[in-house]
Amino acid sequence: MTETNMVFYLHDLFIGKNATAAPLAKRSEEATVIDFGTMVIDDAVTEGSKKNSAQVGRAQGIYVNSTLDRSSTHLAFSIIFTNSKYNGGTLETQGAQTYLLNQREVWIVSGTGTFRLATTPWGHPK
Repeated sequence: MTETNMVFYLHDLFIGKNATAAPLAKRSEEATVIDFGTMVIDDAVTEGSKKNSAQVGRAQGIYVNSTLDRSSTHLAFSIIFTNSKYNGGTLETQGAQTYLLNQREVWIVSGTGTFRLATTPWGHPK
């Protein structure tokens, strides 16, 4: 087994003509992105925290805002790499994410290509 350490950033854009996250199902027309409901995403994945950083792939899938008190989201999405080093490889993520924690983790449950059989927690640093 080979260990690979990476840092990358997902960029959710909820408004504007280039939005990358959109509500699929929600309780009411007035609902915001953190309200109870489902969001579909197609987010840029970049090397750096700035939106104009080099893109290494896309994150595609869903966020399900699964608690009525807005405290947690269930994530299920694929990180599809398009950069030359990992092109075509994917990481599959799934898990609950609690907004109010300083450090949040979601599990990588599988992968394809270079990342076949990948499994590990990933999350925001402290």
